[in-house]
Amino acid sequence: MTDKLIIFDTTLRDGEQSPGASMTKDEKLRIARQLERLKVDVIEAGFAASSNGDFECVQTIARAIKDSTVCSLSRANDRDIARAGEALKDAARGRIHTFIATSPLHMEKKLRMTPDEVFEQSRQAVRFARNLVDDVEYSCEDGYRSEPDFLCRVIEEVIKQGASTINVPDTVGYAIPELYGAFIKNLRERIPNSDKAVWSVHCHNDLGMAVANSLAGVKIGGARQIECTINGLGERAGNCSLEEVVMAIKTRKDYFGLEVGIDARHIVAASRMVSQTTGFVVQPNKAVVGANAFAHASGIHQDGVLKARDTYEIMRAEDVGWSANKIVLGKLSGRTAFKQRLQELGVVMESEAETIAAFNRFKDLADKKADIFDEDILALVADQSQHSHQEQFGFVSLAQRSETGERPRAEIVFTVGGQEVRGESEGNGPVDASLKAIESHVKSGAEMVLYSVNAISGSTESQGEVTVRLQNHGRVVNGVGADPDIVVASAKAYLSALNKLHDNTDRVAAQG
Repeated sequence: MTDKLIIFDTTLRDGEQSPGASMTKDEKLRIARQLERLKVDVIEAGFAASSNGDFECVQTIARAIKDSTVCSLSRANDRDIARAGEALKDAARGRIHTFIATSPLHMEKKLRMTPDEVFEQSRQAVRFARNLVDDVEYSCEDGYRSEPDFLCRVIEEVIKQGASTINVPDTVGYAIPELYGAFIKNLRERIPNSDKAVWSVHCHNDLGMAVANSLAGVKIGGARQIECTINGLGERAGNCSLEEVVMAIKTRKDYFGLEVGIDARHIVAASRMVSQTTGFVVQPNKAVVGANAFAHASGIHQDGVLKARDTYEIMRAEDVGWSANKIVLGKLSGRTAFKQRLQELGVVMESEAETIAAFNRFKDLADKKADIFDEDILALVADQSQHSHQEQFGFVSLAQRSETGERPRAEIVFTVGGQEVRGESEGNGPVDASLKAIESHVKSGAEMVLYSVNAISGSTESQGEVTVRLQNHGRVVNGVGADPDIVVASAKAYLSALNKLHDNTDRVAAQG
């Protein structure tokens, strides 16, 4: 077996299946470029057959990314596979990832197919995909709850048909590390041609063991690809976390004996970018990328770290992209310094016009706060990305009055289809009044299911980053807004969410 572990990132596909985490094409491309900078081996760019928007995302990323393999998911049918192949035709290295459920429960209740029908569809799907691309991955959905005898039969056949990667996912997060590792090992030992393919693990975090299960699949089972997402993003309790498995392999090389090609110095930047694009805030005590990951509050710990870092730190903060000197720019900084910092953060603007627009927004922000942090720049870029396409709703100005003993009132000016409108309302507080002022005109009828505020940096003049999650007729969307004025940030976030509700692109849910 090879001593190289392949890192397969599915933030842009499985991660996007988190309620409200859908991204625009520009946002996906920006994250894909950061993943390439991180030296991710395989980027699953989307599910090309699910919608025209997802097809365009996969196609755009396939054309732009040169150093990573670009992958599209597809169900095990000719239409999906052909669509994936078309989206990937300009890729430097393309992979079709086709899947079908193999557990008795899924075959009977969801697919309403017999095992023989699933076997035949798997065989034909891989054969068809192999005619379109050289690199084909086959996944047996709900693989861990599948019958081993049936899996052996199916996997042996799809390897014969040209599948070069075999993925046995724990789709519902049911596995236990030792049992999952042994399950993969048993399959590999029983299937005669198992050595002709790379074995992969894809674990969900429903019981909080996605990382442990993935590592057991590697150490015990002999898998050599881990499928994961930045920040563990994903539906339900999320996916296996890229930053955690990568740093586990790197930190405990004495145990795993494996190499990973990831440039870990870009992990924190990738984490921030994904968090600020999707609105899913990273918890402070999150391993590797949380704000407290390298903080020491205990006096004993502080004393030990000051004497010798390795007394309490098993990895260096700077090795994953944390910087002690976070202040990078101010109001006197010029465009060259700004562009250089964008480059260091892995942000690539598509045109000079975009760069100028971002710089102008930066100068406006610098007039409001003295020091500009990396987090501010990433928030600024994420906010610009949200407004880079034609939007239905846009923020113009806000006036609000709040005084002890009086009911707060807000007046907001915003655009609807390019035309300025005005809304007014009272509320329980300035934020409530502002959002009700918007709703008084829009009348969306959407239910707010989440309102979250996060300080982008650690001072009172920090930008506030607000996430608003709206639900309407079964659709769930996140809107994100950033501004030094938290009430303005809230209004921007609400309008951002309304824009996503207005863009009612249909998607076909997929589970791998």
